[in-house]
Formats: sequence, structure tokens, C-alpha cells
Amino acid sequence: MAHLRTGRRTSLAVPAVLSLTASLGFLPGAATAAPGPATAATTASAGASAGATSKGPGPDLSYLVNTRTDHRTLASVRREIGRNGGTLVVGYDRIGVLVAHSANPDFARLMRAVPGVASAGVTRHTPLAAASTADMGTPQVLGGAQAAAARAAATGDQDPLEPLQWDLPAIKADKAHEKTLGSRDVTVGVIDTGVDDTHPDIAPNFDRAASVNCVSGKPDTADGAWRPSASESPHGTHVAGEIAAAKNGVGMTGVAPGVKVAGIKVANPDGYFYAESVVCGFVWAAEHHVDVTNNSYFTDPWYFNCTTDPDQRALVDAVDRASRYAERRGTVNIAAAGNESYDLAADSITDPQSPNDGTASDRVIDPRRCFDIPTQLPGVVTVSATGAKGLKSSYSNYGRGVIDIAAPGGDSTVYQTPAPPATSGLILGTLPGGKWGYMAGTSMATPHVAGVAALIKSTHPHASAALIKALLYAEADATPCTDPYDINGDGKVDAVCQGPANRNGFYGRGMADALAAVTY
Repeated sequence: MAHLRTGRRTSLAVPAVLSLTASLGFLPGAATAAPGPATAATTASAGASAGATSKGPGPDLSYLVNTRTDHRTLASVRREIGRNGGTLVVGYDRIGVLVAHSANPDFARLMRAVPGVASAGVTRHTPLAAASTADMGTPQVLGGAQAAAARAAATGDQDPLEPLQWDLPAIKADKAHEKTLGSRDVTVGVIDTGVDDTHPDIAPNFDRAASVNCVSGKPDTADGAWRPSASESPHGTHVAGEIAAAKNGVGMTGVAPGVKVAGIKVANPDGYFYAESVVCGFVWAAEHHVDVTNNSYFTDPWYFNCTTDPDQRALVDAVDRASRYAERRGTVNIAAAGNESYDLAADSITDPQSPNDGTASDRVIDPRRCFDIPTQLPGVVTVSATGAKGLKSSYSNYGRGVIDIAAPGGDSTVYQTPAPPATSGLILGTLPGGKWGYMAGTSMATPHVAGVAALIKSTHPHASAALIKALLYAEADATPCTDPYDINGDGKVDAVCQGPANRNGFYGRGMADALAAVTY
């Protein structure tokens, strides 16, 4: 199995297996951001103070400090950051989240004792400097023979590669496109590894004004800062094409080929999605009129963040504040369920990969107290993956009360073979450098739902985020449990689905429906 090392929700394996919305009552006293326009992210020059260091200096690390949102508290906490050996990088005052760097090993502990601070924690285990860009994982680039066969099979107004996209008719997107391609007034933000906006299938629909680099935790709006470098993952570019590849006679077609797509880069050169970057991404989306965000990752370095741990609690607190803020400003946040075949509604889960930037070890977690973020944050739409036969993908996480909706994410052709002329059970998408290729995972399922949400917003331009989500669920095609679920046909049950057709652990409310999105 080829499994990506980072927080991305994708893995590839051929022919073998591919790689909640819950109430966070565990955050008492967390600040609630005030309604109305948010102030821009602010920076300060709170200089480091060595006098507060009780131990010898350690590596320079990044921290999140979550506070009350009144001006007096924010000013006081800023001063204490400097006194405790830290430097303020950026402050998101409206939600009370401050990003700081410090080499003081006691920094988080000292900040937790500051009046007005709800939580504080380190976001990583490795120094801030990048160490490696290797082992990013690669998609299967579309071959010339496959492309030629697709062009020969294309009919009517299909784009040349559309016959390979079995996933579009699976959610009735092909029928939806006969009614509308979506509105240019709608933007989907791809919070990911960056987007190559020079790609011929992305360029016509790219929203530069809503694009940014958030890797440092502070917005970088330099031209092209949102693009991945040649050594970085193509993941975000693939996702962007799935959502909004233009219907322009070139390449493939996105689920919502008439809407705009923005690149919100949050993964560092090593491929890590650290919490301060994710916070920046959500706040940027909230303040730049992004209607939908696609989140096909988990926030590194913890697959599950346990609120019993003060550092992990701070990460949950910060990302929760940011995603809630985005939703209050009208953004629908959609996230991938994950690719480990976990039952996210189980009594316990063994997490063998955390922290993934330090020394990982098996730990048994309680999914009611330990959360995959942003996937399991309140208000976030959680997406499971299906294959070409409409069954839960072999790798997809699941869980009754956790999964909200399902969409095509691909699967091995050994398990789910598409109907001709499609030849791959994976999902076709755009790749940097003007290429196309296949990937699979709940990462690929999520942009299908993001595209459908964008079509709903196009049809109902004044709808709130809550209404868009309600319509997304109401218009889904109810899908009953697969029982028994024996995906590899060896006579053993591989996962147990619970619940009725319109609310179960495999498919949530059912399969996303693009045609219904533009009809009702």
C-alpha cells in the first residue's frame, strides 16, 4: 500500500486496497467571536524575552494561544507572549487566536496561566525550518493511449476526457450540466497543498483575489504564492480540477465547471498541514467571500487531537474557532472522512501514526474526546468515499452519526470496476504542468460534494451556509447500508454499517446529487 506520509486524505494502490460532525462540549469557556466584519489579521512586534525561560532554550517552534476577544485581554496576552519568551507572528483578533514562535520549552505552560487565555499549545514537534520534500506520493498520470480512447468516445458537448469520468454520472453531474454549469459569482476555496492556476482546465475559472499562501500562519498574497513548487504535492491541483475544471473543449470537466476556484495553500514544503496554517486558511476564506471550502486533509501532527492533552486541546480550540467563524460569514466547510477504514463511531480506535512529525506510537483513543480536525468539528460536512459500483470504498472511514454524505472517491478495479469506456476505478483530475491523472481517497470524494454545494449556492445565491447544508442533505440520494460488506469477497465482513437509508454509517444522508442541486 502506498500511503502518503502527510495529512492529505489520499492514497494510491493498484491493484490492492487504496489508502463528525460532533458537538464540542469539551471546550467550556471558549471565546465566541462577535458577529459582523472581522478585523484584518494583525501582526505585532512582541520581542522575545529570555528572562521568562525557566529551562534552557529548545528548538524554535510554533504555538497557538487562544484568548477572549476583548481588546484589553488581547493587548495583555500580546505583552505576555513577549515576556514569556515568544514572538507574535499574527493575531486573528476577531476569533481570539494568536500565532507565536518561541524557543522556550515552557512557553505553552506559562501562557496557559495568563488571565484570559483559554488554551495554548505547541503545533509541531520539529523545528520551523523545513527538513525534506521527499515521499510526497504521486498520482497515475494519464497516458496518451487512454486520452486518445477517451477522445474517440466523447459525444455531443463532452470535453475530450469526460468519458473517463465515471464519477460525474454517479452523482448526476452530467445531467446537471444540461441545466447549468454554475455561477461565476460562486467561489470554492481549496484549502490544500496549493493550486496550479496556469493549468488550461483551471485558468478560466481561477479566482486570484481569493487565493493566498497561509503556510506560515500569516497570509502571503504575493502573486503565485498559492502555487505548489515542482517538488510539492499535486494534491490541491487535482482537487481544484475535480471541483471546477472548465467545460472548454480541453481535458476534463469539473462537477461545477462554471464556478470559480481559489487556491488557499496551507501545506508546508514537507507536506504538513499545521494548525496555524489551517486557521489562517479558514479566516482568509471567511473574509474573502469564499462560499465553500474543500478540506481534504487532517491537521498535523495528530490524526486525532485529544482534548485531555493541553497542547492538542489548543489545536482543536483554534481550528474550531476559525471554521465556525467562516460558517458564520456564510462559508460551507466540507471535509474528508479519512482513509484508514476506521469506524469513527466506535468506542475506541487505535491510532498508530501520531505524532507524524515526531516519534509515533500506537495509542488507543476515545473518538468522543479525540478528534480528527477539521473533519469532526461542529458544522463541518463530513464525506465518505464510494467506488465505481456505488459501494463504500474499501479504505473509507465510516461511522453512524459521523458521516454526513457520500460521493465518488474511487477504489481499486479489483473491488469496483467502472463501466466502459472508463478504465480506471480511480478519480481523474488536473495535475500541475497542464497534465491530468488519477488519484483516489476521501480526498477525491470531498471535492464532489464541494462542487454540488457550489451548484446549490449558484441556484440559491442568497442561501445561508446552514440552508445550503440542509439542501445538500435533503437532495442526496438515500443509500441503504451494504450488508454484509465484504468488499474483497473473501467471505469475511470488512465493516459493519448501521442505520437507515437516509442516515447510516457508510453513506450518511446518501449520495450527493448534482442534478437535484440545480433543479429544486
